[in-house]
Amino acid sequence: MTQELVVTLFTKMLTLVGTIAGPLLLAGMAIGLIIAILQAVTSIHEMTLVFVPKLVVVGLTLLFLFPWIITKIVDFTNELFTNLAIWGG
Repeated sequence: MTQELVVTLFTKMLTLVGTIAGPLLLAGMAIGLIIAILQAVTSIHEMTLVFVPKLVVVGLTLLFLFPWIITKIVDFTNELFTNLAIWGG
């Protein structure tokens, strides 16, 4: 296993993680921003007011995107196993 191979696999893995985590993080960030604006306007500073909506929105986003996430992971795993014999020598 060469250094180039390890770097290639690591790059593909990080790209996959970013692709999968990106929509979940963006959904959490968007709802957090909306709640922060509402808290600033209404002067209500309750911690659960931030946590619960974020949890619900990220959960619903995960539920909605789950088939796509599984497809991405399975495709990456298939590519990894397909090329394992080639890369391994």
